[in-house]
Amino acid sequence: MACKIKTWYAILVLLKLVSQLQDCAHAAPQVPCFFIFGDSLADNGNNNHLATDAKANYPPFGIDFLNQTSTGRFTNGRTTVDVIGELLGLDKIIPSFATARARDILIGVNYASGGAGIRDETGKQLGGRISLNRQLQNHKVTLSSLIKLRGTRESAANHLNKCLYYVAMGSNDYLNNYFVPGYYNTSRLYTPEQYAKVLIVQYYKQLKRLYHLGARKIALPGLGPVGSIPYAFSNLCRSNVATCVANINSAAQVFDARLVLLVDRLNRDLKDAHFIYLNSSGMSSGDPSVLGFKVVDVGCCPVRSDGQCIPNSNPCKNRTEYVFWDAFHPTEALNQITARRSYTAFLPSDAYPYDISHLVKIKL
Repeated sequence: MACKIKTWYAILVLLKLVSQLQDCAHAAPQVPCFFIFGDSLADNGNNNHLATDAKANYPPFGIDFLNQTSTGRFTNGRTTVDVIGELLGLDKIIPSFATARARDILIGVNYASGGAGIRDETGKQLGGRISLNRQLQNHKVTLSSLIKLRGTRESAANHLNKCLYYVAMGSNDYLNNYFVPGYYNTSRLYTPEQYAKVLIVQYYKQLKRLYHLGARKIALPGLGPVGSIPYAFSNLCRSNVATCVANINSAAQVFDARLVLLVDRLNRDLKDAHFIYLNSSGMSSGDPSVLGFKVVDVGCCPVRSDGQCIPNSNPCKNRTEYVFWDAFHPTEALNQITARRSYTAFLPSDAYPYDISHLVKIKL
């Protein structure tokens, strides 16, 4: 136990030191653009005008976001990708695909959508959402516009090859598919091992498609301990909670293990591309109190039955002490830590084969 405390104390010290260095060291952007694919953890407004329950365009969501509220972010302030963008030295927030206009696309686009998954049907019980396949189609639209802006396909490709791509998918394929048997039959069709394989096979094809659309530097976060979010043990695990939570986390671990192997395969098959794995689960392990968190089992805001904040409700005051904002999504305080450890690994297990800071320095 003493060894674990020392490790987490060292991480806390490093986080503070690196934070100070990074905040003042980025004189110029490290990449020309940043493209984001994902679900509600990265959504910054793409779901705002969809007919869906998976939207966050009302207070208290966004209460701490740059003096704005209700941007569509599923947290109180910045998301992990917002912070990563800052660490990359980008001076503008990456726009959502729904709002990106004209030359905005030169710095990147955020295609993420709450409720979205690797599988097209994932999240259908929530309403509208933009699956990964549709996000890739939207990126194809962006590529066409970029070719017009740059003048030639070759010039557009040279631009995209230098960009960072962040693809965070899979959580909803479990939380809003496999572990919701009332809406989906996947848990009856597949064992956790079989389901992870089915997902990874499809993910491989989707990531190859992204490669053919110009991506060469791609970060792939794992799922993290999705069974340990408040929604899981309050809604999905109403009986035999400990066993149920363990089963959900175990299924996610099977997916993450296959995702590491997928990174190896993609790097082997696509010689001029570079894929990395970000160990979200490992970053979430340890004693959260060492990092200043005091509340880990409920969200900061009062939540509806679906786990999202009750509109116009009063959230907690001590937001930096909460791991979760609602029953699903982290607070900005945790997003800051996840982003910084993704950018600069503080433990060898945080990223494989290397972190984002090394990925973006690779010369193609």
